[in-house]
Amino acid sequence: MKDKIAIVTGGGSGIGKAITESFVHNQIRTIIVGRDESKLEAVSKKLGKLCEPFACDLNDLSSIPRMVTAIMNKYGSIDILVNNAGINMKKDFTEVSNEDFQKILLTNVTAVFALSREVVKCMIERNIKGSIVNISSMASQYGVPKVIAYTASKSAIEGMTRAMAVELSPKGIRVNCIAPGFIATDMSAQALNNDPERKNKVLSRTPMGELGDPSDIGDAALFLSSDAARYITGVVLPVDGGNSVGF
Repeated sequence: MKDKIAIVTGGGSGIGKAITESFVHNQIRTIIVGRDESKLEAVSKKLGKLCEPFACDLNDLSSIPRMVTAIMNKYGSIDILVNNAGINMKKDFTEVSNEDFQKILLTNVTAVFALSREVVKCMIERNIKGSIVNISSMASQYGVPKVIAYTASKSAIEGMTRAMAVELSPKGIRVNCIAPGFIATDMSAQALNNDPERKNKVLSRTPMGELGDPSDIGDAALFLSSDAARYITGVVLPVDGGNSVGF
């Protein structure tokens, strides 16, 4: 994986940070993208010269082509794209406004599409045998109350993954998806720590009986991005301690 260039969106915290750590420890130069420049700088400083921050608001779709061009001009290649950035919103179904719904879709779906499109253009132009890894969620595997927009967005990501894989794999670009279970991050803490009933339900239907660690997702992303997964495309890989098959 040495000399590979990766982009990880939302790389400043949680799962994105863990993916970045996994990549950097395996000699992949990783550009972490997010809105919070200070957070990105802190992660970059911690992980060293192979981790570089790039502040960009992906909701500003017009900024995405400029960002991809800047990265290509500096490094000459983009070999791996991890679409990790995403937001959630916990509200009763009837309380979700049109604006709420569209805000989630913009970040979790439209920005993923727009960034993937621009990166794929570069991969095809430079004949790069690339890998794209999208991040889904257990919310796409079964019904979860009070997260209708998030669920819709992650279901869309899984459908996009399959469609992208069929169209792009003949061009040498593999596209896969990871569906994390309940991982111990700040986002999951907000959802679970103030809702003991929900947390108990999560753990009781997870056969391995515990929350996952962000590094579990980092390791899966590294595998799917590597030549070890050279014949794998279009899959949605649950990394969930068995939650999606739990009873």
